[in-house]
Amino acid sequence: MQRTVAVVGGGISGLTACYHLARSPNAPKIILLEGSGRLGGWLHSTRTEDGAIFEHGPRGIRPAGTVGKNTLLMVSELGLDADVLPVPGDHPASKNRYLYVSRALHRLPSGIGGVLRTVPPFTRPLLWSGLRELAAPRGTQPDETIHSFVSRRFGKELADIAIDSLCRGVFAGDCRALSVRSCFPALFEAEQRRRSVILGMVLGGGKGPALDSALSRRACDERWSQWSLRGGMETLPEALQDFLRQRGVEMHCHARLRRLERTAAECWQITLEDGSVRADHVISAIPARALAVLLPGWAEPLAQELRSIEAVSVGVVNLQYNGATLPITVMLGGAWFKQGFGDPDTVPQAVLLSRAKEAVRAHLGIVAEPSRTIVKVLKACIPQYTLGHWQRTETMSRYLEQEGLPLSLIGASYQGVSVNDCIYSAKMAVTRLLDQAC
Repeated sequence: MQRTVAVVGGGISGLTACYHLARSPNAPKIILLEGSGRLGGWLHSTRTEDGAIFEHGPRGIRPAGTVGKNTLLMVSELGLDADVLPVPGDHPASKNRYLYVSRALHRLPSGIGGVLRTVPPFTRPLLWSGLRELAAPRGTQPDETIHSFVSRRFGKELADIAIDSLCRGVFAGDCRALSVRSCFPALFEAEQRRRSVILGMVLGGGKGPALDSALSRRACDERWSQWSLRGGMETLPEALQDFLRQRGVEMHCHARLRRLERTAAECWQITLEDGSVRADHVISAIPARALAVLLPGWAEPLAQELRSIEAVSVGVVNLQYNGATLPITVMLGGAWFKQGFGDPDTVPQAVLLSRAKEAVRAHLGIVAEPSRTIVKVLKACIPQYTLGHWQRTETMSRYLEQEGLPLSLIGASYQGVSVNDCIYSAKMAVTRLLDQAC
């Protein structure tokens, strides 16, 4: 009898899980359940009649590493090679990075010259931070905040300025609360393996799985810093949906879940607002806290760990100006959303728009009124991997294994918040599931 796998959550993680299930030689019956009215999750693009594309979520993907190559391989398999818009390493957008510090915009150092001389906002050459790192002893703690880790190895100034800004940009979070082991595992492992982050990154950690494709080879040859898609990032989930329709995958929007229960036949009974679904295995691609609410009382040990994974909200304001080549995007809030704007459920769009226009004036000197604006609040969109996150994920994995629960956890709540991470974790979860079925 054909098994049924229910994938809960139709963002990029859930769609990718369905994709790999559908491509397997003995594909199970696949049911995708999405609570909202659209698939694609945070990959959401608005295309206008005049050719402008506004991204309301991620606007680019990095090609580097195993996870980057894995995404490019899937893009190729979906036939999207011609739609890829790369940003090569010699492009101004790759070379020019800026920090806004003390009410001034500073270009970050690039090349050997920038490392050897003092470049504002830093008070001495970054070379000294590198030399300090090479001489620093290996850390002894099982986990550490990102700020503490960088301060200990590279100095407080680099942590206060560059790393603080990086964590705001990547995680919309506070580097003084986020875990280096979970947010930047490559840095943590480099120190553990080589005693030095710099040596560890230079010497590498061995080869990952072979995920070669013409796109990834091109990305390497042209030194892409990142890439996007001609029709916007939502092109990727749209291509996945087309593939899944052709393979007969059941996809349901407005399928709001109410409860997950186990039946006497050891199946999952998934209660919806307007019906129910039975499945032999559930792949959860919804946020950790959303899953915790659905679990039965006997799974409280798992629900407790899931509830401990918080997420922050981000205001995304798209601005288009007459004569400007590209739309401008301003992101607001994150770990400081409630402090700066109040409740994300009730904040007026006018407040976010005003703050965004004020930032554009201060940072870029643009005083004109935008010709088009779009304001969205992405509620609880970026999970925060705080200290001890690795222990929480290990505890959950152990619980699922010990209880023999046919439940897989994928998505940004667990093993990485980037699009690449989500796609890779979905693929690995499906691989494990199919291996168990053999």
